[in-house]
Amino acid sequence: MKNRTQLAAFLKKKRIDAGLTQSEVANELGYSSPQFISNWERGLANPPVFILRNLTKLYKVSSDEMFNKLMQEVERDLHREFYSSKGRRRN
Repeated sequence: MKNRTQLAAFLKKKRIDAGLTQSEVANELGYSSPQFISNWERGLANPPVFILRNLTKLYKVSSDEMFNKLMQEVERDLHREFYSSKGRRRN
């Protein structure tokens, strides 16, 4: 995914709604640094899928809500990539 801004904003909002700091989330997930969480929330990286499942519990969101947000992001990225490559010929 190239532009992860909506997923990033979603993750940050849900963390704040859950009353958790980035450090608390990092500790709960077994990360040594809150930088991982910061990177997700700034759209620099995506959490691994197994971590997303853990985040649903921490943030008290349904698996469906998390999955749908992730799929919206994937769909948007694929759509952007597909249409931005229009006219380019690949062999």
